[in-house]
Order: sequence, then C-alpha cells, then structure tokens
Amino acid sequence: MIHLRKALQILLVVLVVLYAAAAHAAPIRSVTATITRITDGDTVQAITPEGTKLKVRLYGIDAPETSKGKIPGEPFGNDSRNYLVTLVSQKIVRVEIRDIDRYRRIVAILWLAERNVNQEMIAAGMAEAYGEYLKQPYRAPFLQAEKEAKAQGKGIWTQGDRYERPSQFRRRMGS
Repeated sequence: MIHLRKALQILLVVLVVLYAAAAHAAPIRSVTATITRITDGDTVQAITPEGTKLKVRLYGIDAPETSKGKIPGEPFGNDSRNYLVTLVSQKIVRVEIRDIDRYRRIVAILWLAERNVNQEMIAAGMAEAYGEYLKQPYRAPFLQAEKEAKAQGKGIWTQGDRYERPSQFRRRMGS
C-alpha cells in the first residue's frame, strides 16, 4: 500500500509538470485580423472581423528602434519597419497570442498562411531573436534563423561590432 501511494504521488507530480509544460507552450488563443498599421519592426496594429482593435508586439523578436519624437532611431530601424510593411500591411493574418506585456499589448506570433512572420523578420536580418523571452517551440528555430542571418551578414548584422542591441539602445536613450 505504501509503494502504491508513493507511485501515485510521483505520477501526480509528473502529470503536473507535464501539464505546466504543455500549458506554457500552447498559445492563449488565436484570432484572425487585418494588419492596419506597422509602428516599427516588431509592433503592429490590427483589427479583427468583429471590429476589435489590437496592438500587437511580435513575440520573440526585437527590432531596431525607429525615431520617436526627439529620440533618434537606430540604424536599420526604418528598414526593419519597411520590411514588415511589405510582409503584412493590409493583409489578413492569424495572430497566435502568447502573452500580454506590461504595456497591455498582445504578444503574438503572426502567421501569413503557413509563414511565421516573426521568424522571417529574424531570417532577413531585420530583427534579432529576443533570447531573454524565447520559449519552446520557437526558441530553437528563432535562434537558428538569427545564427544564419548573422553568418550571411544580412540586415542588422552588416554592422559588425557597431551593432547595438535594441534593448541596450532603449536603456541608453532612457526610453
């Protein structure tokens, strides 16, 4: 009887761990929306068919900053934004909601048919993989896309040692 109780306790712990891992990997929800505005290389606005307006931060990427008021932008900030415009502006996408950030933006993967827009931004050298926040199942492919973009000297990676991470730029600029 004691062995059975111990086995059930272990089973319960394993099930809780598996459930937590599965829940973490699963999106909160997916919605269809039309991209109406691209703020920069990692933030868009969209509207659902029901008329709900969404402000979406692309999950797992960090794009160079564009100028905001008196704060200048980073090199490739406008290029990154413009690249995202060519990918999704006025297009219907699936918004795979992963989280809500501290600014109350939806944090999501954008899917254009079967294309992962977030990963395409990294692969084109228009954003870096935001490793500090990346979780499976996207961590490995996003980091691989960044490694390949760096090796090929695409976009932001043409700057070599002059490249400054967007997160460092924001801290330095106080934004």
